[in-house]
Amino acid sequence: MPATVSAPLRPASPSAVRRRLPACRRAATRLLTATALLLIATLALAQNPREAERRLEKVRGELKSVAEERRQLEGKRGDAARQLRDADEKVATTGRSLAQTQQALRQHQQTLAELERKRDTLRSGLVRQRAELAQLLRAAYAIGSNAPLKLLLAQDRVADANRLLAYHRYLQRERAQRIATLTHELQALEQVQREVAAKRQQLSAAQRQQQDQAAALQRDRTQRASLVSELDERYQDRSEREKALGQDAKALETLLANLRAAAARAEAERRAAAKRAAAEQAAQAKAAAKHPSRGGSKVPPKVVASAPALKVGGLGWPLSGDLIARYGGKLPDGRTSNGVLIAAPAGSTITAVADGTVVFSDWMTGYGMILIVDHGNGYMSLYAHNDALLRDPGDRVKRGDAVAKVGNSGGQGRPALYFELRRNGQPVDPSSWLQRR
Repeated sequence: MPATVSAPLRPASPSAVRRRLPACRRAATRLLTATALLLIATLALAQNPREAERRLEKVRGELKSVAEERRQLEGKRGDAARQLRDADEKVATTGRSLAQTQQALRQHQQTLAELERKRDTLRSGLVRQRAELAQLLRAAYAIGSNAPLKLLLAQDRVADANRLLAYHRYLQRERAQRIATLTHELQALEQVQREVAAKRQQLSAAQRQQQDQAAALQRDRTQRASLVSELDERYQDRSEREKALGQDAKALETLLANLRAAAARAEAERRAAAKRAAAEQAAQAKAAAKHPSRGGSKVPPKVVASAPALKVGGLGWPLSGDLIARYGGKLPDGRTSNGVLIAAPAGSTITAVADGTVVFSDWMTGYGMILIVDHGNGYMSLYAHNDALLRDPGDRVKRGDAVAKVGNSGGQGRPALYFELRRNGQPVDPSSWLQRR
């Protein structure tokens, strides 16, 4: 659970804001000035037609210039938004590949450890086999190469001679078996040693790949940070920023409404199927009552149960970190928070708060790489500003399953998870639903 609440960001001083006045504000100022001049020139037209006409043409040229500048700025804003999306998606792809490589690396390390344990066991067995074989060889050497004849001549009774010859044959077979076993284990040890060497090469390759991907991820993050800084300079104008944020929020509301409608349709289809199944089962029971000999031949259709409702205080936290914005508070960009913002190191694992189905996993303006899980009964959870999305739409997830990696996509200033919980499309305070720690 988040332990501390970070201090809010300080607003820039008026002089700093004036120094960073963006091109769109300057264009708007020029547009107002040109409009006023156009009005003055129009009023003066009757007093001095030639002078007024000259001024009017000048003002019209200024208006045309301002309009063109505004169109250029709007085009740059669109280009910047596309660049930010491309940068976020690049970081997400690299982050997901890095997570897969880390998983493969852990599997290689586990396999290597098992092979090394097997190798050590074979070595211990070889030491024991060699010691036992050495005893047999020493015994055979002591008897000599003509052991059967010596044993036969040394005995007075035939029974004793036969018994000693049987012992000798047993020792011979045991020695041959020990030699064969030793040879087999030597071959097995050589095979395991080759497997260990190959697995170490795979492990080294995976480690190099992980290092390369981590370096690429850092480069992508640096490029994105530079782009975000550039975007911040372009959007210092408060009214334009609030307008853009409002559009982002509206787009999210539209997406959630569409997802909620799809979930409602699925629930309606489930209920209709359950109703049809119940009617069919009742009809079969009625028919079976009329014709007992025909009854019981069909298995009633399985009715799919609806998802259990979420419990207040029963959800797991998606992430451990510092809580820098609470529900109803202010986010760093000035918006009112409909969820919580949890700061954590980039690349930290984000987990699902409850069982559900992933219904959205993509980039979205204002929210970056966002993942949405439908928990049924009108409940949805949102995970935004991620570096990487580990699940795709349609994937079933269990509580505690990894679904994303912490990042700062979508223009977020620092690595953090923005988490929302919605019921029937309306945001609810997540702290009331998440477990206390």
